[in-house]
Amino acid sequence: MASAYTPDQISHFLSHIQLPPKYHPTKHPTHDLAFLTALHTHTISTIPYENLTLHYSATRTVTLDPQRLFQKIVLDGRGRGGYCMENSLLFNHMLRGLGFHAYTVGVRIRHRTDGVPQGNYIGWVHIVNIVTLPDSTRWMLDVGFGGDGATVPVPLVENQPTPNIGTQEIRLARDFLPDQTLRDDPARQMWIYQYRNAADREWNSFYAFSELVEFLPADFHVMNWYTGSAAESFQTFTTLVVKFLRRAGEDGEGEVYGKRMLVNGVVKENLGGRTKVVKECVSEAERVQALREWFGIELTAEERDSIRGHVTELKG
Repeated sequence: MASAYTPDQISHFLSHIQLPPKYHPTKHPTHDLAFLTALHTHTISTIPYENLTLHYSATRTVTLDPQRLFQKIVLDGRGRGGYCMENSLLFNHMLRGLGFHAYTVGVRIRHRTDGVPQGNYIGWVHIVNIVTLPDSTRWMLDVGFGGDGATVPVPLVENQPTPNIGTQEIRLARDFLPDQTLRDDPARQMWIYQYRNAADREWNSFYAFSELVEFLPADFHVMNWYTGSAAESFQTFTTLVVKFLRRAGEDGEGEVYGKRMLVNGVVKENLGGRTKVVKECVSEAERVQALREWFGIELTAEERDSIRGHVTELKG
């Protein structure tokens, strides 16, 4: 399937995420891991994971139309991003427009209890991109997960640790899910995304996917409806923003070194060590200011007014 974006739109996106000029199409970059990593790193550190449309809009409806996503995230210039399907579908069209072999797959996540993923894997509420490079290596790219998400492409290689933020490591394991009935064929096993906060800590299994079934627009339509409107979906009663922080690495390439998060009225920051609270908002005025100050997100007057009476309004 062709990309929804024109070469001019792709160029605008690359400028928006401040991708180094050597990776722009006019330079004919090699489609290798360095190029893929730069795209991933600059995307997640420019475009935040955020679900504000579900709280600060009159319709509280998320659209996955590629052109409307491009307008909101790239052209409007207000620091906006989106939740998983918004960011990952925009990114998928960019990858394909740049000549990468990329497709999307559905993901089952586990909810956190006391900050740690636990319990059963729920239904398809998340997506990731799978990219095959010319050297035949395959990589998972997740630009729309938020906290404890991958900051770099993750190889589809079993149990290979990859450094993440600070001492945190991530990897993909292979296993059957607890509720799976058919266990006669190892090919039915799922890729399990795991993280641990230090080399001496246990691995936490966070989400699962199969690279064998490509998800299509009709699938996203159903997933988006549930995620954005079901009463039991935490997205509908929790205000979330995650912005990864980028700096120049030793090799001159950009690297992610930390993250900022807003959960309802609390702003947290992790600069590679422990997470600390940096701001607690008790009113809408304080939260709107925090979005501007800590995340570079500017809400319109209409968006600010639309949260009045909503379950996530901060009433002071």
